[in-house]
Amino acid sequence: MVYGEELIVSVRKVEVVAPELPMQEHWLPLSNLDLLIPPLDVSVFFCYKRPSSMPFGSMMGSLKSALAQALVYYDPLAGEVVANSMGEPELFCSNRGVDFVEAVADVELPYLNLYNPDDTIEGKLVPKKKHGVLAVQATRLKCGSLVVGCTLDHRIADAYSANMFLVSWAEIAQLHKPIISTQPIFRSSLLSPLQPPSIHPSLDDMYVPISALPPPSDPKSGFQSEALISRIYYVTSEHVNHMQTLASSNGVKRTKLVSFSAFLWKMVAEAAAASADGKRNLVAKMGVVVDGRKRLSNNGDNNMASYFGNVLSIPFGGKPMEELVEKPLSWVAEKVHEFLEMGVTEEHFLGLVDWVEAHRPVPGVARIYCGHENEEGPRFVVSSGQRFPVSKVDFGWGRPVFGSYHFPWGGDAGYVMPMPSPVGNGDWLLYMHFSKGSLNFMESRAPQVFKPFSWDYLLN
Repeated sequence: MVYGEELIVSVRKVEVVAPELPMQEHWLPLSNLDLLIPPLDVSVFFCYKRPSSMPFGSMMGSLKSALAQALVYYDPLAGEVVANSMGEPELFCSNRGVDFVEAVADVELPYLNLYNPDDTIEGKLVPKKKHGVLAVQATRLKCGSLVVGCTLDHRIADAYSANMFLVSWAEIAQLHKPIISTQPIFRSSLLSPLQPPSIHPSLDDMYVPISALPPPSDPKSGFQSEALISRIYYVTSEHVNHMQTLASSNGVKRTKLVSFSAFLWKMVAEAAAASADGKRNLVAKMGVVVDGRKRLSNNGDNNMASYFGNVLSIPFGGKPMEELVEKPLSWVAEKVHEFLEMGVTEEHFLGLVDWVEAHRPVPGVARIYCGHENEEGPRFVVSSGQRFPVSKVDFGWGRPVFGSYHFPWGGDAGYVMPMPSPVGNGDWLLYMHFSKGSLNFMESRAPQVFKPFSWDYLLN
């Protein structure tokens, strides 16, 4: 197979891997922060070169055996999400197990087109989760290389939690013993509402009950009518550092994530302005995902470092597109810093828990996903995958040569996940989910930044 040909993946075997030690069935309520996550699945995948001595059958046996042992610690991943009497999702820890798919693909690793994951990854090298909470697929390539893909219910875990599980699974496979470095904590009571509640007014600007949204049948004024597609790029450390230099001013050094987010906000605004067909007063909105674990550990409680679940908030800002295009990067970075300040405190996350409690059982959703009434313009979210543990997901036959999230979430808001490059030299990988027009504009406008991923990058 060469680039441009359709990738054919054939399923050879499907089985269910259950926890090695059957656990007592029990119910596990989701936390209020879990309840903010729509019913979405998120995937990750890892590519491994052909091991020199380990047969494919032995690799499959090791993966499944280690998974069965890991599920003893992570037994909620072997359960099912069901609706409780209030109509809210809840985990039934039933020991059902995890669907495990073995497959083969007619491609050699150097010819796997990861720049366009919609054609090669989506529904082919990451599994479609049909049952339960987690699904796994191991695909042998024509050259003997291996791709391991996982699809997980986002309502059960954020990226931090998924990373914990992946590292534990790999540790067990390497040691051939059920020993893990981090014991996960499944206690939604760690995120219990306060009495009395304390809800800051800013939360009503960031989140909205779905009952307050217009019916789906109503005409939408959404700016992005073009379908979204996925791409994977790499950005060199030189350009990441250069963005940080340009974004910092007056003795204030911005973080790399804030600097990159500011750069992307300008680029998205510029791309939208170029296709606005004369429309004026359009507003570009950007949200940045914040992990609240460190914020909620200020009192010395280390449980949050091992907490498994969602501890996320998405503060966002909106600015006129003309302003974003014309102002320097340092000004845009300052605006990113300003709206992030609202979502990086312990009080914010405690208040968000209370906000959800005040609206239950009506679900809430981040406003950045659904936009504001009577406002047009592009919307997108920047997450942070800098803790993506590519180098640690070694199942005993070597580190992955490549790994990435895959999250075509189906909405009309864009999404980008920056991750560390597997090269380990400070470069970034970018999983981006935007309109094709926006991505083409960014590639042509800043080709030195948005470099399409190819295997030649890993060889240089």
